[in-house]
Amino acid sequence: MAHKLKLTLACGDYEIVRALKEGAVEPDGIELTMVTSPDSTTRHWRFLRNREFDLAEVSSSSYIIARDQGMPFDAIPVFLHRRFRHGFAFVNTAKGIREPKDLIGKKVGVKSYQVTAVLWLRGILEQEYGVPHKSIDWYAEYDEDVEFDPPPGLRLTRLPDDKTCEDLLVSGELDALLHPDLIWPITEKNPAVGRLWPDYKAEEKRYFEKTRIFPIMHVMGIKREIVEKHPWAPIELYKAFEKAKSIAMKRMENPRIAPIVWYREAWEEQEELLGPDPWEYGLSDLNRHNLETLVGYSHDHGLIKRRLTLEELFLDVGQGRKRGGERI
Repeated sequence: MAHKLKLTLACGDYEIVRALKEGAVEPDGIELTMVTSPDSTTRHWRFLRNREFDLAEVSSSSYIIARDQGMPFDAIPVFLHRRFRHGFAFVNTAKGIREPKDLIGKKVGVKSYQVTAVLWLRGILEQEYGVPHKSIDWYAEYDEDVEFDPPPGLRLTRLPDDKTCEDLLVSGELDALLHPDLIWPITEKNPAVGRLWPDYKAEEKRYFEKTRIFPIMHVMGIKREIVEKHPWAPIELYKAFEKAKSIAMKRMENPRIAPIVWYREAWEEQEELLGPDPWEYGLSDLNRHNLETLVGYSHDHGLIKRRLTLEELFLDVGQGRKRGGERI
C-alpha cells in the first residue's frame, strides 16, 4: 500500500467540511486527522503561536499580520467562515448612541484589536459611516494572536484579566462593544444592551448591494514546511475542500435538513441576493475585492507595514488553463 502524507487539520465543525470529516471525501495522497473541538480564538492561537497543526482555519486578519512579519505560513484560498458584521456592534442603551457617528470619542470594547470581525467593523465604520478608528478609545479583552506595535495616535488599552467586555458594557463602563460572536446580554435580552443597527439585516443587505462584499473571516493556513516538501499537497487539499462544499450545498437545499420554519424561503432569499455559492473559494474577482479591502483596512489601521498582494498571501492552486476538469 502506498504511504499517504499524514496531516493534521484544525477547523470548525461545519456542514461544508462534513464530507471531509466523515471520510466521504479524501484528498488524493493525503490522510487527514481533523481536529474540530477548539473554539476559533483558541485554534488561531494554537496554530499561529504554537504551530500545533499542519493546516488550520485561521483568522484572516491575524494571518495577514503574520505574513507581514515574515512568519513561515502560507494559505490556500479556502474560506470556511464568512459573516456580515453589522449585527455584532453592540451599545449600552443608556449612552444615547443612535447612529455610528455617536461612537466618536466613546469607549469601545473589543475581544482583541486585530480579530477579523473587529477589523471589518472598524473599516466599515470608517469607510461607510465616517467614524475614524483613531477617534475612539479601544479596550481589548484578549491578547492578540500575533503581537504588533500600535501605531502613533491609536488609543488601545488592555483590560485586566478579571474584566470582561460584556460585563463592562452592561455596567456602562464601556459605551459600546464590537464582537465576533453574539454576546450574553443580547441572548439573555438584557435591557442595558442593544444593537448599533437595530435592523442590522437591512443594513447588511444595503452594504452588500453597494460593495458586493460578504466579509471573509477566515482563510486556510498551512505551514510553509509542508508546502516546500510537498508542493502538490495544497492543490489536492483545495480540490477536496471544493468537493466537500459542493456535497454540503446540495444537501442543504433540502428544507427537511434543518428544524427551521421557512428554511427554504431563507435559502432562496440568500440565493437571490448573494448568488448560488456565497462561500465561493479561490481568487475570483469578488473574492479579490473582498480580500484586498481587508488588506487595505489592515494597512490603514497600522497592523501591517505594507499592503501585501494576494499573490503573496495565497498559494496558486491552479493546474493550468482548462486543466483539471472531470472527463467522462
